[in-house]
Amino acid sequence: MSLKGKAAAIGIAELKPWKEAPPNATPLGLMGRLTAEAIADAGLEKKDIDGFLVGMPVADPGFIYPASAAEVLGINPRMLNVVDIGGASPAGMIWRAAAAIGAGMCSAVLCIVADLNRLGDQKVPVVSVQREFEAPYGNIGANCGYAMIANRHMYEYGTTPEQMAKVAVDQRKNALKNPLAAFGDKPLTIADVLASRMIVDPLHLFEIVSPCSGGSAVIVASPEVARRAKNPPAWLIGAGEYSNHASITYAPSLTDSPIKPAAENAFKMAGVERKDIDLVCPYDCYTITVLVTLEDAGFCKKGQGGPFVAEHDLSYAGDFPCNTHGGQLSFGQPGLGGGMSHVVEGIRQLMGRGEGRQVKDAALAYVNGNGGIMSEQVSLILERRA
Repeated sequence: MSLKGKAAAIGIAELKPWKEAPPNATPLGLMGRLTAEAIADAGLEKKDIDGFLVGMPVADPGFIYPASAAEVLGINPRMLNVVDIGGASPAGMIWRAAAAIGAGMCSAVLCIVADLNRLGDQKVPVVSVQREFEAPYGNIGANCGYAMIANRHMYEYGTTPEQMAKVAVDQRKNALKNPLAAFGDKPLTIADVLASRMIVDPLHLFEIVSPCSGGSAVIVASPEVARRAKNPPAWLIGAGEYSNHASITYAPSLTDSPIKPAAENAFKMAGVERKDIDLVCPYDCYTITVLVTLEDAGFCKKGQGGPFVAEHDLSYAGDFPCNTHGGQLSFGQPGLGGGMSHVVEGIRQLMGRGEGRQVKDAALAYVNGNGGIMSEQVSLILERRA
């Protein structure tokens, strides 16, 4: 079954990430604000929302969370669920919403994520492969996994630290034009990135996301609802999802990711070519993630991600606009809201609402969500129709 044209994004809401959240803030409190703003942005009323997809906040886990959150938010969905595929959850919500709409389950779906990042909030499962067989030997957290990917990529393809650093530099140019970016106050140079503190060799501080607090929301609606929306709809025309491992230790390859089949499915469904895409919004928890995504999504040959980003201008005004909101590296990573920021930015650009960073004549956007350490992958292709 194709999802092409089954639904469109018609409303968005996004909070400016906090480096330190207010002491009285709660994930549900943030969701309440986002819900009101997204519904208003779509030109709908709360009673029009009959579908609900939510990401589980680290700071506020709970049993039957979708129903509990919907109750607090005051919505009565005919379809509801929690989407739990890590940072790919927000992108995964979009096609799941379209599928539910296409099946006649609902007509307007609120897709929402919000979280707080406070010391001590991180929960480690009592029983897990990582906890039992990896953490005791020093393989702790995502930094180590992405550093292994970067090291292997450098070894196999000759990728250089300067090439990876350029991703952070160009995305910071975009963040300088985004009033919501948490790290949009000053430009970066390649020298700045490489002089920043080494966290896990070869990744420096400015090549790694900085956790924040915040959230984002998107309203996905049926064609009937979308036609009367106040914003130009951003239509979902292609989607793909794939995973072949949970722990990076058991990945078939460190440099070939599940993005390839996910992107292939998305482009096949959409019926467009890579050259047709006007902007890309790849998940960028680390600079190396962008290089691998561009390769596996087919924008350049395998192993050529480094030279590709070095040769192209990734800024909003460049020849290959990439993460025009600044990416998570400069926008910030408010939990799952970091992944939703890519979705929101793709939609915003297609609606023509990029303001000082608007991509000229943007009609097609590629968005990729990444969960775990290059584990769960979701690719979306969004279109603005004339």
